[in-house]
Amino acid sequence: MNDPVRVWRRLADDSVLLDGFHALKHAVRFGADIPVAVTTDRRATLELATELAPDVRATLDGLLAEVPEATFTNLVARPHPTSVAALAVRPSRAANLETLARTPRTAPVVVLDDPRNLGNAGAVIRLAAGFGATGVVTTGTLDPWHPTVVRGGAGLHFATAVERVTVDELPPGPVFALDPEGEDIRGSKIPDDAVLAFGSERSGLSAALRTRADHLVALPMRPQVSSYNLATSVAMTLFHWSATGGAPA
Repeated sequence: MNDPVRVWRRLADDSVLLDGFHALKHAVRFGADIPVAVTTDRRATLELATELAPDVRATLDGLLAEVPEATFTNLVARPHPTSVAALAVRPSRAANLETLARTPRTAPVVVLDDPRNLGNAGAVIRLAAGFGATGVVTTGTLDPWHPTVVRGGAGLHFATAVERVTVDELPPGPVFALDPEGEDIRGSKIPDDAVLAFGSERSGLSAALRTRADHLVALPMRPQVSSYNLATSVAMTLFHWSATGGAPA
């Protein structure tokens, strides 16, 4: 058997870090290619799998290698409390873009327009996966595959198509952009092939995205409340889509 520490160090720079049991669990469930997984307590991790995710226990049994705690903390800069980590192969950008461009779609694509908060981006990807969205794309400088984003997404990047694009590269479909000046979303039916766009936490929609929008819609909000958290806005919008026709599989 290959030395897991040597394999880790060889692959770490070009791989997706799965930090924690739940990230590894979800990546396994959704077919990620995982060349190495380590833990400080193999028996405890498999017991956790038996309790919380029996469907992946056999796979984890074949994947997990136990390493000393000092070695683990040397491999993972910010160890998860479950003391489990793995490296996965990042999905092909070409394959993701093909998925995003394919029509007709059965679920919307979520666009985060120049997001700034890594944790928020991860939370949105987790939401999108839960609702069965076709994918999540970001514009701007934030890397949606940054380790902090993957940690926030609990490994669910592998359950949906996640990429960074420009506004000119947005997937096809009518763009419904969230904006305080838009029409109340409760009066709109969001089609399955919609592209749902959300502005940055600080400055809202960019001029380029606003120009690209086919519809501006607004979430109901009490007067004098300035905004919702980004992930909350995405959740409300996806729920509205699901409640008016679309639904998770």
